[in-house]
Amino acid sequence: MPDIEYAATLWLRARHPGVRVVNELPSTLETNLPLLCVRVVTGGGDDGVSGEAVLDLEAFAATRTAMWQMADAAHESMLAARGQLAGGLVIDDVVADSLPGFVTYNNPAVRRTVATYRLTRRAPVRA
Repeated sequence: MPDIEYAATLWLRARHPGVRVVNELPSTLETNLPLLCVRVVTGGGDDGVSGEAVLDLEAFAATRTAMWQMADAAHESMLAARGQLAGGLVIDDVVADSLPGFVTYNNPAVRRTVATYRLTRRAPVRA
């Protein structure tokens, strides 16, 4: 099955030059800012026609101002993925289940927001 996490990561990388977009956090996060982390989380489903995946999108930055600017830009990018081809997938719909919100991170040099999106994609043709 095509990877929706990979597709969303490629989409965000193309739209945010200068921002590191990953699926796993580096061990030295504070030296790799600004950073977006895309992860598939529990939820979604597949009815044989469309597949739905739930993604968390974390935005990390050194200041609250930079964090909010990046979170807002990433939110607009996620919504703009509707009807687009990314990573070999057509993303039919994007819904923000949870808008970007501040979540404390256990490092005083790092600020973080977390948002949750539900992406619908066309199911692959089954032989």
